[in-house]
Amino acid sequence: MPGNKPSSSQLKSTLAILSLVLAGQTAAYHKFTRVEKVAAAPPLVGMPAQLGNWVKTQEGYVDAATQEVLRADDTLSRTYANPQLGAAATLFVAAFRSQRHGAAPHSPKNCLPGSGWTPIVNDRILVRLNDRPEPIEVNRYLIQRAESQSLVLYWYQSRNRAVASEYKAKLYTMVDAVKDNRTDTALVRVVIGLGPNADREEVQRAAEDFVRAFYTPLKQFLPS
Repeated sequence: MPGNKPSSSQLKSTLAILSLVLAGQTAAYHKFTRVEKVAAAPPLVGMPAQLGNWVKTQEGYVDAATQEVLRADDTLSRTYANPQLGAAATLFVAAFRSQRHGAAPHSPKNCLPGSGWTPIVNDRILVRLNDRPEPIEVNRYLIQRAESQSLVLYWYQSRNRAVASEYKAKLYTMVDAVKDNRTDTALVRVVIGLGPNADREEVQRAAEDFVRAFYTPLKQFLPS
């Protein structure tokens, strides 16, 4: 009834809940404000020049203007070719040791339109790997600019976790920050160009084969 006062037991219960909430907020505050435990990892440039049947053909670089916007702690831009499949693929990795000060991966889906590319296909696929029973989910883009087409696969990777969703990746970052006092992650992107008479299914199979070739070696260059 409107005029009834809460009982002493109800007051104690309410106070206990408020105390737990305040304690949780205090703990979270200290987790987020204390100096982050930034995990070390070898430079990405140490990635092997040969990954299965894929062999490095070109070492790329990230120019200063792009790096200023990207703000990654380490990057890799490299082209590999597989003579058996008659395919070439570009691997780009942007590693972020910490995201506490505004540095975070930029989604390719936001960058590609600015470069003049138009998405034809925009979905997600599962890629089966050699060293784990369950596949990883990755974003798939088929993009076009003038007469040129390319297949793009990308995801966010932290330690042994690969995530396609930007929102889920941010959620994992928050959980890692509270639980382990870490916010490291990496954007991983694969691009394969399609020739005029290219078969899209064959190109995708080549891209998936490339992912299987570099996925395990790449883990050695990300914080454990």
